Amino acid sequence: MAHSGRISSTPNCRWPAAACYPGNGLRGGNAVSDQRPVAVVLGGGLARRMGGGDKALVRLRGRPLLDHVLDRIRPQVRAVALSANGDPARFIAWGIAVLADPVPGNPGPLAGILAGMRWARRMHPATRFLVSVPTDTPLLPDDLVARLLAARGPGESGVACAASRGQRHPVVALWPVALADALAEALAAGAQGVGAFAEAQGLAVAEFPAAGLDPFLNVNDRHDLAGAARLVT
Repeated sequence: MAHSGRISSTPNCRWPAAACYPGNGLRGGNAVSDQRPVAVVLGGGLARRMGGGDKALVRLRGRPLLDHVLDRIRPQVRAVALSANGDPARFIAWGIAVLADPVPGNPGPLAGILAGMRWARRMHPATRFLVSVPTDTPLLPDDLVARLLAARGPGESGVACAASRGQRHPVVALWPVALADALAEALAAGAQGVGAFAEAQGLAVAEFPAAGLDPFLNVNDRHDLAGAARLVT
């Protein structure tokens, strides 16, 4: 469903001004009392191995990758935002907050996670946790958030990430929003590795079964795209 309206000039958070309805990632509805995690979809940059353009807009079985990821993550969280640089108007049809990197130099996924944390603190202050997922993982499990929460344990600062087939996926993770200041300091000091930063906070791992189907399959090239097309429903 498309939404018309100007794009807000609020720093690092731009959205259609007319799209403020519950569940779209903007303030509204029951935002204060709902304590479920929120999510940020990490835009993933340019799809150079698939002809260029936004990876989020690459089509899988006739629909953008972003659609597939939103279908999987939206039912599990309070609200969703998209981390993406450039003109946010190209995502206006989705009616979700579009977050530019809050630090210069395109430092990678950590900047998108920081943008998500700051958006969560500002727009959903009752929310303690942010879930990060990449835009090129169209097969995310429907119990992702529940299992990350269970793996994390009771500590205040610990992070939980997903794993499958013995491999960790640090960009698929549950982050305490309270880590925003520590992450900003790490980025200012030159940090770029998501896994290293997560480890420094205390990292729990949620292992997901992947017999025959890896739920964290990355679509990085046309071969991956063809493989995902055979698996996605």
